[in-house]
Amino acid sequence: MSLSFFLSFFLSSFLAANGTDSKTYKGERSPCGPSRVLHVRKVPIEVSEAEVISLGVPFGKVTNLLMLKGKNQAFIEMASEEAAITMVNYYTTATPHVRNQPVYIQYSNHRELKTDNLLNQGRAQAALQAVNAVHSGNMSLSGTATASDGGMMPGQSPVLRLIVENLYYPVSLEVLHQIFSKFGTVLRIITFTKNNQFQALLQYADPMNAHHAKVALDGQNIYNGCCTLRVEFSKLTSLNVKYNNDKSRDFTRLDLPSGDGQPTLDPTMQTAFGLSMQTMPGALGPLTIPSSAMTGRMTIHGMAPTTIHSVLLVSNLNPDVSFHPHPQHQPMSHLNGQRLYGKVIRVTISKHQTVQLPREGQEDQGLTKDFSGSPLHRFKKPGSKNFQNIFPPSATLHLSNIPPSTTDDFLKDLFAGSGYTVKAFKFFQKDRKMALIQLGSVEEAIQALIDLHNHDLGENHHLRVSFSKSTI
Repeated sequence: MSLSFFLSFFLSSFLAANGTDSKTYKGERSPCGPSRVLHVRKVPIEVSEAEVISLGVPFGKVTNLLMLKGKNQAFIEMASEEAAITMVNYYTTATPHVRNQPVYIQYSNHRELKTDNLLNQGRAQAALQAVNAVHSGNMSLSGTATASDGGMMPGQSPVLRLIVENLYYPVSLEVLHQIFSKFGTVLRIITFTKNNQFQALLQYADPMNAHHAKVALDGQNIYNGCCTLRVEFSKLTSLNVKYNNDKSRDFTRLDLPSGDGQPTLDPTMQTAFGLSMQTMPGALGPLTIPSSAMTGRMTIHGMAPTTIHSVLLVSNLNPDVSFHPHPQHQPMSHLNGQRLYGKVIRVTISKHQTVQLPREGQEDQGLTKDFSGSPLHRFKKPGSKNFQNIFPPSATLHLSNIPPSTTDDFLKDLFAGSGYTVKAFKFFQKDRKMALIQLGSVEEAIQALIDLHNHDLGENHHLRVSFSKSTI
């Protein structure tokens, strides 16, 4: 019996057992509704069952696995649909890597995996029992920070402690995530300052990912000739992240608040590490790195140089809406998942490094536009103090550049007349050039910002609109 015949028979048997005609099977590329069975594509042929299972363990118990190595595919069955939804949502914004190769996860059209009558399932079942036992016994995925108490051998923690020496350029949480995701699924990151050094705690889904990352990255420079990584195992086996912002992130909990101004770590973790939660100046600011010194690249030895992307892919836009540029710092984390004109938009990193404009005289049917000299930019100067006032979308908008003669009724009428619900309004007490206006919802505020930013108020004043962290 040839290998190709065996694989064809094996796949046909699986599809028949799970109620699918093999003639209609197309690799499950069409989108499916939520299911606790997930389809994994582009799986490297040398990957073990345990490595595939580890993709799902951070989100809940994995109850079954089917490997189709000849087709570079796998099916993972989670214990609940809720766990599967959390897993897909996470991996939609952070592509998982196995053996340094990206894999892609989507819902399967199967409701459960029936593998009892299939051959060679012994290894998968053994791996399931082993991985689930290790993770349930040693990793607290409820979000509490627990020190190693003997259940895990020293040096096997999934949590790494990072120190960045020679911090000549700022290193952001997103940069750390981009680098360390090459070695496995990053669950949580917390950044802080101790002894005037920028440091971070980073938790992987699997201790082996942490081991590989430590071996590969310890002593490497993030940027040319500077920002040297010192990587060591932490005594912690799990991290408790309370807020998702530029200092901390739980990639499995997209629902966490931003917690502006609140401490990132809980008091027990701060005490254990003796941490000062004051941010090192510039350490987490916008990533503004001179191309002359950087050549625009992160340089980690043993990895292909990674270009710092400034191009985002925005999808699921309302086709009836014309586009306008309204740039915000960290647009991916701030705008991904927000509702705009009745549709939930998706924002991800694009594979393209630049937006290619048409040549002079070449028609593009209105598909591109150059905004580099546009007056619509709110935050033009890199490193400006204005970057400290960039906040995620909220129902309250900050208005500025208001002429002295403009009244509160005029501004309220401006927003109400444009179709928005004005719930509250107030001028700044010491500066009537600025005001706050609260609208009916976050979606309304986003649309109002698009419609009314740069609105001509007369007296050579154009209204500036941005999101506010304050409420009225």
